[in-house]
Amino acid sequence: METSTFTAADLMELLSAKAGLPVQARTENPEVLFTDLDLDSLAFLQLQGELKKRYGVELPDDRAHLYTIGDIVTAVQRGITERIAT
Repeated sequence: METSTFTAADLMELLSAKAGLPVQARTENPEVLFTDLDLDSLAFLQLQGELKKRYGVELPDDRAHLYTIGDIVTAVQRGITERIAT
């Protein structure tokens, strides 16, 4: 069954599983920048690939330093909502 929500906790789980984010580095603070998680650009590319594969969502810019946790969650949630509506 397809999920209809995507949360910061979901993002942290995905980053831990696919990009090696340590458990102690997880945060649900929407204002934290992706780059503040001490993940590199390869991790961001891996995240982009997983978001596309799992949720059909593409982040419009590939510059990781532009995205907060909240930005990413909002983009994925918007994509899920749009897909469900169609």
